[in-house]
Amino acid sequence: MMNNKLNIVVVLGTTREGRQSETAAKYVAERVTRRPDMEVTFFDVRDLVYDGMDEGEQIKEQNAAWRDMVIAADGLVIVTPEYNHGYPGSLKLALDTLLKEYIHKAVALVGVSSGGLGGARVVELLIPVVRELGLVVTFTSLYVSKSKEAFDADGNPTDPAMDEQADAMLEELAWMARVLKWGRANVPSRYHE
Repeated sequence: MMNNKLNIVVVLGTTREGRQSETAAKYVAERVTRRPDMEVTFFDVRDLVYDGMDEGEQIKEQNAAWRDMVIAADGLVIVTPEYNHGYPGSLKLALDTLLKEYIHKAVALVGVSSGGLGGARVVELLIPVVRELGLVVTFTSLYVSKSKEAFDADGNPTDPAMDEQADAMLEELAWMARVLKWGRANVPSRYHE
């Protein structure tokens, strides 16, 4: 029997020591596993191979595991902290290693911040970036405010409403990922030859 599950890559978008967004990324990955229509692959930008001598698609072959995850993905969830009203350079470096592999795939964004805005600014800044890469952004995002207090010691959200918000984001991502997957397979495009 053919596996009809959507392959969703959850991306942890920072290399910082003591990163609060790691708990949020693991939480989102766990929510994905609860869905019967999805399976999860996890990518940590710490795993990106980067020697500082080149950037962009020129380091794609050094990062074959990341490339292959994105090729196999039906959709992505990018979990990123907000640093100084922006996204981490390590996330941008990872995203820039690929291009055609992203085209016409769905992406949901999760912003994480220590303040009260839940990473809303970083989500807004990432939308034009992922759009330029060819990803199709959900209009439902997840915002994790006061990241040090957002999860208990076991990684469960301290606000039960977060489960509902995460599930709404994943529901939209599933719909978009399935439609785009069908489109890539059935609608002729210069991007999918």
